[in-house]
Amino acid sequence: MIKHIGILTSGGDAPGMNTALYAVVKTAQQFNIKVTGIRKGYEGLINNDLISLDATTLQSTMHLGGTILKTARCEAFKTEQGRQSAINTINKNKIDALIIIGGDGSFKGAMWLTQLCHIQCIGIPGTIDNDLAGTDYTLGFDTAVNTSMQCIDKIRDTAESHNRVFVIEVMGRDSGYIAAYSGLTSGADSILIPESKNDIMHLVTDIKSYHNEHAFIVVVAEGDETGTDLVCKKIKNENPHIDLRLTKLGHLQRGGNPTSNDRMLAIGLGSLSVHALIEYKTGMMAGIVNNKYCLTEFEHVIKKHEIANELENLISIFCGS
Repeated sequence: MIKHIGILTSGGDAPGMNTALYAVVKTAQQFNIKVTGIRKGYEGLINNDLISLDATTLQSTMHLGGTILKTARCEAFKTEQGRQSAINTINKNKIDALIIIGGDGSFKGAMWLTQLCHIQCIGIPGTIDNDLAGTDYTLGFDTAVNTSMQCIDKIRDTAESHNRVFVIEVMGRDSGYIAAYSGLTSGADSILIPESKNDIMHLVTDIKSYHNEHAFIVVVAEGDETGTDLVCKKIKNENPHIDLRLTKLGHLQRGGNPTSNDRMLAIGLGSLSVHALIEYKTGMMAGIVNNKYCLTEFEHVIKKHEIANELENLISIFCGS
């Protein structure tokens, strides 16, 4: 019987993590299962930094961005000594199972634990990049896209007023999903993503014929191989008379209250995670595929380095790439 679940948030923060914490604790409460929060990710597991979690208290934080448990990337957990300290914390506090909210690296840590001490582990995908297999959407992605879209809309206001070209960098180190979604929904003229190698050529062609008669918006994923600085240089080389501006949205995309979509996703995945543990399932990530909740083994949850064909086709139609 599962009597005590430990839960942590690891890696980069993502809107919806607090909602997921609430969903886990609320669901566990129905089965008289205690849930303990582990602060600062795997660092807290190493240092025995634990706090008690209460559904009533968490209910008032589920609308907040970030994570009340804090998060960190923990190099010490990659060492044998660090992992042994984490196991000691698990044993000392009689934790029967763990729920890990994070990304690819966080789930690799969970795999180590399942192998070393045979504890049950379930993962919840928490990353704004939407770059994991095993789920159509990750926690925080929808919020990040909406934040980016709203920023691009505001930038367009001034771009139209001055007939300027704006290059806007959005997050997405390995994935172009934020750039694709925010660029398409804000009417960008060009979208550059890591998954496409030809988009810069289409941009260069389009910018040659630009005559400062309207705004021209270029959305670039931070992981695009060209890079925003070089994109700006290429634009000026092709058309030196244009009025060019560069804006990097940066970490503001990680913050903000989660959207209703992210909150519902967090509620569904949090509840599924508890039920999975009760059913003695382990080493799996909770996700949603084709609007159905599902579980995928950690070894099959890898970073996606391609964009859906349908999305690429839409970029081609609306941005000529």
